[in-house]
Amino acid sequence: MELNAEDALRLNVMLANALQAVRIDESSMTVHALSEQGEASIRLNPSGRDDQYLKAVRELLSSQVLGSPGGYPVFLRRWTRMGQARDDSLEQLLLLGEPEAVVAVVHASGLNDEIARKAWWAMPEADNARRMLENESVVSGSMGKVLAEYLVEYLPFETEHRAMLETVRLVLQPGLISDELRDKLWRSAKRRNSYYVGFMDAIPDALPEAGAARKDWPGLEPRLRPLAQEGNPVAAQLCRCLGERGQVFLKTAQIVTGKPNNQEVVVELLKSIQRYFSGVCPNSDPAADMDTILADAEALLDVPAVCATTEAVQEVLAVAPECRDDIRALLTLAWAGEPLVNPIFARSDAIGSVMRKKIAPVTGPLLEQIARLRGMAGSQ
Repeated sequence: MELNAEDALRLNVMLANALQAVRIDESSMTVHALSEQGEASIRLNPSGRDDQYLKAVRELLSSQVLGSPGGYPVFLRRWTRMGQARDDSLEQLLLLGEPEAVVAVVHASGLNDEIARKAWWAMPEADNARRMLENESVVSGSMGKVLAEYLVEYLPFETEHRAMLETVRLVLQPGLISDELRDKLWRSAKRRNSYYVGFMDAIPDALPEAGAARKDWPGLEPRLRPLAQEGNPVAAQLCRCLGERGQVFLKTAQIVTGKPNNQEVVVELLKSIQRYFSGVCPNSDPAADMDTILADAEALLDVPAVCATTEAVQEVLAVAPECRDDIRALLTLAWAGEPLVNPIFARSDAIGSVMRKKIAPVTGPLLEQIARLRGMAGSQ
């Protein structure tokens, strides 16, 4: 289909200027353009089916920008969402009026603050904002706060729990939101506990809630702190967990582990817990089930100091033998990741209470370990 003469002329005049981005509103059949002088728009007058006419408009844009009417190869969606768009063509992609081209830009590794500004004008959607806040140059630039503010305002309307926790994690990056807004998000997590996972990922040692160190911490600290300062990872993690901030983290993990919303939240929760404890023993067997992990953690307590981990364990036991159960809990939580629930989720797409019942063989022992570290052995 050919464009009518008036539309073709107006579009060519628009393209003769130095444009920064082009956006097409398909519902109103309007082409919007952004330049240094501001915004301009052209109301289209289709002579046939709207979809065919828009295709002709995009062919004109592509011919002028890329020298070919083929336009952006939307069939490369997966490829471009992996950040494979060429960095030297990002600004050209924003002139095609093609949503998938904008998505390619926001996923690109070469994205910077200025290109992010143009991409946000072209397609201001929550998922694009999240992708751009994964880029350090955007976070530290002028667009960081703009995108974070939008995501926080949009968060109450978000329906996907994975998107909720991801949003919280991203906006909690330093310098993006105020302490007051952070505290408001924390209070909101009582109604949507998937928010908690975002907090656990972003600021595990600075969760905005008052807490108290474990009751026996004053007696343990003088023995554990010197080992931690010497580089003992087990002692360091015990110091982290038994102090005030660690107890708040464990309480938060306990809340979410007891009642996760869906499978994606479970997976992200397990990843978050494993990251928190990874310093104890980063190596784990992805094929191990919960019983194997518990048995391995128990067995490691009695292994002679033959490697860095066993040496660290024995050093701690030498000065604090009463921490034996705590060390077992640290090791279990360090090894308990996503692979534990993959066999369950491969056979079921259940959510809510049905899902929680199916994953109880995993979450039950984890809750026991968390309770142990909180000084609540025998309760969950």
